Amino acid sequence: MTDKRYIECGKIINTHGCRGGVKAESWCNSEDDLAGLSRVFILRGSYYEEYKITKSSIFKQFVLLDLKGVDDMDKAMLLKNKTLYALRDDFALDEGEFFLADMIGLDVIDADSGECYGKLTEIINRGASDIYVVTTKNGERMIPAVDEFIISVDVQKGVFVRVIEGMLD
Repeated sequence: MTDKRYIECGKIINTHGCRGGVKAESWCNSEDDLAGLSRVFILRGSYYEEYKITKSSIFKQFVLLDLKGVDDMDKAMLLKNKTLYALRDDFALDEGEFFLADMIGLDVIDADSGECYGKLTEIINRGASDIYVVTTKNGERMIPAVDEFIISVDVQKGVFVRVIEGMLD
């Protein structure tokens, strides 16, 4: 089980240049959020190894990072395909904002009747909008994360939905 103080924020997908730079995919709200961090962590067994970010920039939809101690292509290559973590406290969330990871395990509740349909078990991102995977008594069902169906989210109480007939049968 991972330490809840850390949250996945991206993945190193390749090296960049010959001086140890890495190219990362951001799993944050925007590339700016990942590029704005002063440090990231990589899970090594049961501990998180810290890497100070000495330089960051955005190139297309990717974040280019220079990490302290990663100063050649061989060291950068060892980090390829590693998931990046950040301390939750390193992000400045606005009032009412929360991490999507905190939604996993929430009850999915009918906004009108209060009926609990099941638990949110996964969030899939496939472009235009996320898809919420709900484990119900009838198996896994999917709800598009759009205003038509998702009424509100309260990370203490649940995900309140208004679904169409048959969506969760």
